[in-house]
Amino acid sequence: MTRETSTAHITTKSTLNPTIKAWRIYLDDQGNSVHTVKAFTADLALLAAYLPPDRPLGDISTADLNTFLDWMQKNRGVPCSAKTLARRITSIKAFFRWLHKNGVVLVDPAERVVQRSVISPLPETLSADEIQAVLDAADGHRRGSKPDARPYTLVKLLLDTGIKKGECLAIGLNHLDLENPESATLFIRYTSPSYRYKERKIPLTAEWIAAYHEYAAQYALKDRLFPWSPRRLEYLLEDLGEEAGLTKHLSFDMCRWSCALNDKYAGLDEDKIRQKLGVSKVQWRELSMKLERLVGQSA
Repeated sequence: MTRETSTAHITTKSTLNPTIKAWRIYLDDQGNSVHTVKAFTADLALLAAYLPPDRPLGDISTADLNTFLDWMQKNRGVPCSAKTLARRITSIKAFFRWLHKNGVVLVDPAERVVQRSVISPLPETLSADEIQAVLDAADGHRRGSKPDARPYTLVKLLLDTGIKKGECLAIGLNHLDLENPESATLFIRYTSPSYRYKERKIPLTAEWIAAYHEYAAQYALKDRLFPWSPRRLEYLLEDLGEEAGLTKHLSFDMCRWSCALNDKYAGLDEDKIRQKLGVSKVQWRELSMKLERLVGQSA
């Protein structure tokens, strides 16, 4: 069911509960994560439980929405953090914006509901000098008396691709297409159909490919690119950070954000950064704001 047809059976006289089911289908079709769809529809289910069950969509007013949000904060009896409140307002706004765009309601009652944004802490990233120090430390292992290309292969991949820890651990050797070094790619795959929208191909650099071949020969790889536990790889990154003289805690997440920030500095189109990171358009809103703040912080 596409965006154009998902509201075909919904009118201004429809009630919330069946409309929320149609919205869930729409959110799924737009490639949102399972967690996003679950959270957004749960937020609207709260609104449906609060309002009279027979209240038509066309009769829901801005005052109704503000009264609901006030009740949720003060009288529901369940703690509602600032972050949760901000997400619930976002959910309500997205829901009624969807109805308005599709002509179900003539006036969007959520448009005048005040958004209460929560400014979450910025992630730590690496400067250009720190990235070079980390790569130099990793390359030292590669060129040592007992050559070990594993540290360089790991950290270079993370800094180049911005993949998550779970994605890194799941990489199989058959996910690497190295037949043509000039167009070599890493295919990020997911076994669950719910996460298929995260699947993507990311270009690999010649520098990484050279290190990979050394690493694969040294460790006689069979199936997985990094056949170790998550904690073992975390320790490896921590050790590299110490060797590089960082005062920061080098991690998968720090490499991911550093990659995104470097792509931003390089002028890569924002939608291409989003696709490279494997995030939905809804998730990208917050991530892009953080990237902008990181750019401003370093200006």
